[in-house]
Amino acid sequence: MERGQTVAMTQSARARWAALSRGVVSNESFPGSDLTSVVAGAMVFEHVDLSRADLRLATMRAFFKMCSFAGANLRGANLRGATFAGCDLTGADLRDADLRDARFSYVNTGSDNGRTNLTGVRFEGADLAGASFDRVIGYVALNDEGA
Repeated sequence: MERGQTVAMTQSARARWAALSRGVVSNESFPGSDLTSVVAGAMVFEHVDLSRADLRLATMRAFFKMCSFAGANLRGANLRGATFAGCDLTGADLRDADLRDARFSYVNTGSDNGRTNLTGVRFEGADLAGASFDRVIGYVALNDEGA
């Protein structure tokens, strides 16, 4: 892809993001988009593809249901109080993210595909105070000694 195409695609993704209204956002696709510093307040995202998106420093205190954040860069993002239900966070970078009171859980689909996948997620420096992990896969909790 040429540079001009990348810039046009990024502007298009940012314009589409800016046009999202409060409420429910379903079946949108932003793979690989530059969405640094975007804001999403009290919204519900269902089946939204944010795989490989650059969401550094984003503020997203939303409810995410069956969304893909696979390979996404969420470094330094404010995700305080966000809920990830049945989401794919495989390989996502959550270093230095504010995840206080965030919930990582599952959607009861009758199979493992309804569980939030945290395989390979990077949590270094993330604030996980009050975060809960309910029936997720790929996450190994640290013991009290941090080992």
